[in-house]
Amino acid sequence: MIKTEISVAGLFVGCGGLDYGFKKAGFNLVWANELSKDAAESYETLIGHKALVGDIWDVIGQVPKVDVIIGGPPCQSFSLVGKRLEDDPRGKLVFAYQQIIYKVRPLVFLMENVPGLMASRLNDEKLHFHLAREYRKYGYDINILKLDATDYFVPQRRKRFVMIGSRMKSRKFKIISQADFLFILKEPFEERLVTVSEALDDLPPVNSIRNMKSTPYLEDPHSAYSCLMRKAGKREVTLHDMPTMSRLDKEFVLHIPPGGNYMDIPDRIATKRILTFKKTGGRTTTYGRLHPDYPAYTLNTYFNRPNVGANYHHKEDRLITVREALRLQSFPDDFTPKYNSQRSLYMQVGNAVPPLMSYALAESIKRVFR
Repeated sequence: MIKTEISVAGLFVGCGGLDYGFKKAGFNLVWANELSKDAAESYETLIGHKALVGDIWDVIGQVPKVDVIIGGPPCQSFSLVGKRLEDDPRGKLVFAYQQIIYKVRPLVFLMENVPGLMASRLNDEKLHFHLAREYRKYGYDINILKLDATDYFVPQRRKRFVMIGSRMKSRKFKIISQADFLFILKEPFEERLVTVSEALDDLPPVNSIRNMKSTPYLEDPHSAYSCLMRKAGKREVTLHDMPTMSRLDKEFVLHIPPGGNYMDIPDRIATKRILTFKKTGGRTTTYGRLHPDYPAYTLNTYFNRPNVGANYHHKEDRLITVREALRLQSFPDDFTPKYNSQRSLYMQVGNAVPPLMSYALAESIKRVFR
């Protein structure tokens, strides 16, 4: 038998990608905290209840007693190797999360982050080893996972570090199998990667007039993935405006084939920076163009620019829209984030945990409560 009304508190919730998966899995989301007012308003739109806006250090005493705590402390410091993270204000947030776990003592917690956390060190010890050792002192069994969102039908190669702690000694945590997750989704997915084409090709043409409120669909869903994204039954999508592009960006994309990148830009029109990249190599996603037959690369908070990711559309000579980015993140089409600036909007979408991935994690945790 599964414990009913499993209560959840969310920390650093952003626009709600991680929490949405737990809502879909039937958890009772009772409390949330977020620093950004815009993201908190988006969270309320997606989840259905308010997030307390404020610095995590100021609200530690307000986190209620719950069964599960979830969250992803912001990760700016986690590329700083050899630095004492406790002395870095950006790195302290992972310890704020730790303090809340010690105070609330949930039965289960989930901490999600970038894989770079595993390369960070604290006093000559890898940070995740340090955290795991400390949590074990408080009676938690620890599972450390390195996951790829594509394993859970997200059309995006997005790798994440996940730490699961559990005091439920009767049942060990185990990540759900793809076959079991397929059964839960109740959509005719195949056990393979979801492609960019399957994710985007049913969307209508982009708006040429900026800030249009919505754009009607012109065709039916064409894949199991697009059916899932359109589950709410809406007849139009929002945030599907033509992205702003510079003259050079418009010229570059004409020379880049699907799956290509800066190496395909002719030297005669390339900038000095691009010519340097060509000499030094690497940077696969710089001026990258999506390929219709593969998942996208990791979406970041600058998907409105072609020089920091594979953000060119696979068929049309333009950057992807915000709606297309939301599709690649697996947010449902009826979700429209709240924002007061374009930067806020792009940060919310690019920083989010893909909801399908969090749904799989939530279903895995739910089994611990049987």
